[in-house]
Amino acid sequence: MRVIAFLGLGLMGAPMARRLVEAGHRVTAWNRTPRTVEGAATADSPAGAVAEADLVITMLSDPAAVTEVLTAAGPGLRDGALVVEMSTIGPAAVAALRGLLPSRVGLVDAPVLGSVGPAREGTLTVLAGGLPADLARCREVLGVFGEVRELGGPGAGAATKLAVMSALVPAQVLLAETVAYGRAAGVDTGALLDVLGATPLGALAERVRPVAEGDSVERRYGLGLAAKDLALAVQDLAVKDPAVDAPAVRGVAVRDPALDARPGLTLAAAAGRRLAAAVSLGLGGEDLTAVFGHVAREARGARGGTARRTGVKKINPASVPATNGLYSHATRSGDLLSVSGQVALDAAGNVLGEGDMTAQSEHVMESLARILADQGCTFDDVTHIRTFLTDMSRLPEYGAVRRRFITGEPPASTTVEVSRLFRPGLLIEVEVTAVVPGDR
Repeated sequence: MRVIAFLGLGLMGAPMARRLVEAGHRVTAWNRTPRTVEGAATADSPAGAVAEADLVITMLSDPAAVTEVLTAAGPGLRDGALVVEMSTIGPAAVAALRGLLPSRVGLVDAPVLGSVGPAREGTLTVLAGGLPADLARCREVLGVFGEVRELGGPGAGAATKLAVMSALVPAQVLLAETVAYGRAAGVDTGALLDVLGATPLGALAERVRPVAEGDSVERRYGLGLAAKDLALAVQDLAVKDPAVDAPAVRGVAVRDPALDARPGLTLAAAAGRRLAAAVSLGLGGEDLTAVFGHVAREARGARGGTARRTGVKKINPASVPATNGLYSHATRSGDLLSVSGQVALDAAGNVLGEGDMTAQSEHVMESLARILADQGCTFDDVTHIRTFLTDMSRLPEYGAVRRRFITGEPPASTTVEVSRLFRPGLLIEVEVTAVVPGDR
């Protein structure tokens, strides 16, 4: 039995931590938004989670999150502990972590290939890099997650993961464009996928068939994470040129290597820009296959031209759950955008995070961000925010979330306590008014 700290209980982290428990290890877990794993202890801080661990596993969203969490964990790390970094952060970030961690603490980079299902079943592919002695110390534990491929020294696993994703992710974007082209040309989507099924793209065509034909799928690999992975790969190979302005996803620039002094991942960069555009419209939390709908909408817009905007436009982005038909998520008249009160309901109308003000506030603010992004806005463009709480004593919980989303000069604000909202279990409702910058 090993004493293991597991930091990050997202879609992948939670089932992976559960497998360690089932394998008989003593696990202490921590997550930024409090979550639990059956059979594992729950820590209230990264430093508390690692205090007794000889093995520390991180499974987080991006380089900044890994750096932040391991910095917080640093005071609790034991002499001789081994950190196994399993997020997708790239070799440059792994090298930076080596400089951040004390020399008495070992480091292995071991990102994985596979989605939520393989994480539950223990059939992931683990791409491991590190010193031979460090790899030997964690080999058996990594085997709990699936097949372990030891690829070389420090950074080798991280580099291999980016190389693989720079092929797999653009291939899905290419299929989305292919399906959109086929529809525009009058080709039946099912027939097109049948033909592709007999080519080397067959396995991928079958995997994306449900969403390409209009069905919903379980979120396995977030579109925002895919955009981040491509941005990391492109950035890792590109020569940095501060004079070239590039958009960013999760703080990672989406660069065009064609503008750099030497060639890089040009096709991956193009796919990354396509995904970055989808993220800006609020689709980052959806499965990567949401790019099919995004590309199809872009194609329809290109065929239809740009309509002259007059009167009042009713706005219901696909990135937020549909309304009940009695209201629109937002309306726009000229540059004035009015966004309806957002609450914590899922697509089926069920209350999310019942009793949890932080969880409901996060859902509400994310929904507002997606609606704003659909019209080219951010929270910086909000002129007035109105908040309705069922319990004013919980205002600090909401305030902490709101400060993560509204980071600049705050807008005008009204906050009131109400006896109840329209659905039992709802704790908060927030509406905003914004001005759309320029002609978007």
